[in-house]
Amino acid sequence: MQNMNDRTAEVLNELTQFVNDRIEGYKAAARDTRDPAHKAYYNELVSQSQQFSNELNSKLRSVGAEPQQSTTIKGKIFRGWMDVKAGITGKDEEAIIESNLHGEEWAQKAYNDALDHRSELPQEVVQMVEKQKQASLATCEHLKQMKHTID
Repeated sequence: MQNMNDRTAEVLNELTQFVNDRIEGYKAAARDTRDPAHKAYYNELVSQSQQFSNELNSKLRSVGAEPQQSTTIKGKIFRGWMDVKAGITGKDEEAIIESNLHGEEWAQKAYNDALDHRSELPQEVVQMVEKQKQASLATCEHLKQMKHTID
């Protein structure tokens, strides 16, 4: 049976990789967009995601685990596919927003997976994950609104 620190480290490691994917995804979006307002928003999301990663890594250190700097394999493949797609179709705003929405859907799944283990996690970790999940949900709604303004 795993102790709480081991389980917490396992959940946080996985979640931090998804948050690191989020950082890379929004850096790419900020680089690729031609819309100055979108660029500013994506840069805000990079900062928010870096803060989330720092929070998660701080908790990892507090349970005796190493900070997580890497991203997921799935995220690397997705970003590679988006780069290929952008090279073929151009970097239109709708495609950028769609890829960001897709990424936030992955983030929601990662947050939900982490919260599936809430009974095995310290309460402060559960609260942090729930707070980050809510911010991701708000981002989803904002991205959907952005998409409707360009349709």
